[in-house]
Amino acid sequence: MTDTPKRTPLYDLHVELGGKMVDFAGWEMPVQYPMGIMGEHKQCREKAALFDVSHMGQVILRGEDIGAKLEKLCPQVFSTLPEGKARYGFFTNAQGGIMDDLIVSNAGEYFFVVVNAALRHQDIPHMAAHLDGVEVTEIFDRALVAVQGPSAEDVVGRLCPAARDLKFMETMLGQIDGVECRISRLGYTGEDGYEISIPEGEAIRISRLFLAHEDCEPAGLGARDSLRLEAGLCLYGNDIDNETSPIEASLLWAIQKRRREEGGFPGAERILKEIAEGAPRKLVGIRPEGRAPARQHVEIQSLGGETIGEITSGGFGPTVGAPVAMGYVASAHAAPGDKVNLIIRGKAQPAEIVSLPFVAQNYKR
Repeated sequence: MTDTPKRTPLYDLHVELGGKMVDFAGWEMPVQYPMGIMGEHKQCREKAALFDVSHMGQVILRGEDIGAKLEKLCPQVFSTLPEGKARYGFFTNAQGGIMDDLIVSNAGEYFFVVVNAALRHQDIPHMAAHLDGVEVTEIFDRALVAVQGPSAEDVVGRLCPAARDLKFMETMLGQIDGVECRISRLGYTGEDGYEISIPEGEAIRISRLFLAHEDCEPAGLGARDSLRLEAGLCLYGNDIDNETSPIEASLLWAIQKRRREEGGFPGAERILKEIAEGAPRKLVGIRPEGRAPARQHVEIQSLGGETIGEITSGGFGPTVGAPVAMGYVASAHAAPGDKVNLIIRGKAQPAEIVSLPFVAQNYKR
């Protein structure tokens, strides 16, 4: 017997708007709306799109020295994270692999953490078991929506003027039409935008207020995936997993200088060794030369026919106007401009290693 997929607080709105619902990580989520994935992708790049991300786990941490305790689980600096700031991080395991990636915000009286939908059942017990003296509470009574795109500031700022003043990776509590919401300026599309945690009973009403703006349309999982791929953003389970180190995944930027110097996190031996000596393989951008997209698990070969890696994410990049992909290759073949072959349906298709991202990120710094 299979478990029935859960529904987010916005489920009825998705159905009303013509969302095509699919099971995603145990949740019924819209993969697209009548506008279609290409249209929704363009909408987000040019104006604004509203995404339901309520399937993500929202967690509140309360206690003393939360940031310092989190540093025992993650290679990031959280002990000095200022109030009102958010930081991207990840849990590492003893082998130096990535258990999950997450966003940690210092909300003043508590820390607010957002984890991936499929891994909430791992991450929350992991925090509860290892954060001594910290109360770990998953909140189930709030929706989470993302308003993303160059018009996002106007869509959200019209309803909450203070949100206009937030910069990338800043967070605040703000009133939206009389409802207190947590508003964070971040997202996973490469565009400017916000993620907004809303009491579940108000989620549809407030989402309708966003969608009433002439520049805002709903978008589903399909566009979310093509947007994050063009922006060179890793998807857990595709591009990063329990085996992948942050250095292989080109996530060194997310490990602050102090942690690189002192270690003291799970898997530090492997990770610090790879920082010093380089990793044996590297996540790279790949541009197939033809029109055929290269999907996950497609083999990457050197021009000499040697297997050097595989695609982890791939598809058509609507903004690029051509197929784009990310994948791991042996470090000797990871330089931008290196030519490779992709083995698609048994045939070698030429491709080139390129720098990420494919589309410049437009965050408000």
